[in-house]
Amino acid sequence: METLAKCNFPPYGKDFKGGIPTGRFSNGKVPSDLIAEQIGIKDAVPAYLDPNLQNQDLVTGVTFAAGANGYDPLTAQLASVMTMSDQLNLFKEYIGKLKGLVGEEKANFILAKSLYTVVTGSDDIANNYFTARVRQLQYNVPEYTDLMVELASSFLQELYYLGARRIAVFSAAPIGCVPSQRTLAGGLERACAEEYNAAAQLFNSKLSSKIDSLNSKLPHSKMVYVDIYNPLLDLIQFPRKYGFVVSDRGCCGTGNIEVIFLCNKLSPDTCTNVSEFVFWDSYHPSEKAYRTLLTPLINKYINRFF
Repeated sequence: METLAKCNFPPYGKDFKGGIPTGRFSNGKVPSDLIAEQIGIKDAVPAYLDPNLQNQDLVTGVTFAAGANGYDPLTAQLASVMTMSDQLNLFKEYIGKLKGLVGEEKANFILAKSLYTVVTGSDDIANNYFTARVRQLQYNVPEYTDLMVELASSFLQELYYLGARRIAVFSAAPIGCVPSQRTLAGGLERACAEEYNAAAQLFNSKLSSKIDSLNSKLPHSKMVYVDIYNPLLDLIQFPRKYGFVVSDRGCCGTGNIEVIFLCNKLSPDTCTNVSEFVFWDSYHPSEKAYRTLLTPLINKYINRFF
């Protein structure tokens, strides 16, 4: 798709194997890679649309993720990226290929026993509601978060009916504290945009309740709400506690606004010590930050899927 919301160019991926940009919005691995690595499945999770994808990858796991989308299809449309429905269609195509590869019985076993991660929602709040402001003409924050949760519920139920059972549903992030939103909405002091964070918290509380409701009505469902909001907020507020130095700007360029095409190999002032930065660009954490967040989260939540 023709979109600006991509990162298949340097310096993205500079610390990924081979230093090759692969479309991951970070300097290295992203959460799907780290989860697969830490639970011993594979070193990294390839994209389903990767032209070099191998048959074995279909058996051990792929990702259907697209940057800049959300539960609200308008969020994806504003960025000209795949919607969540588009991703479900790719998942249906994947199921057909998997059944052709291993047979229907084994494919159904793989689908039921696999771990699925759903990480979206923050862009609905930051890019759609507060930046594009289209939805503000139709909904106040409580109404829009209701819409987001209903759309999330529909997506999760469709994923369930396609055979998924173990689904990790990540909360929205403290989006008002990421560097770009501090620049755009945090005033001269670049403080956290508390209105954005309040919307994320409201959505998160409703999402958690909805997941409890879905688990009670869907047999053998093991959907787990994963709180990323509070651990990431703590990391941003107290970076030195976790071995970081800078959390109010990203490593790439000035770190205040650079993301996607604004973060490129010509960006001046890109840091040389990314390990000190919580954020790689002005919106996405560094690999080290992702690792710092995910290791305790995996330990906290993994047993809930079994």
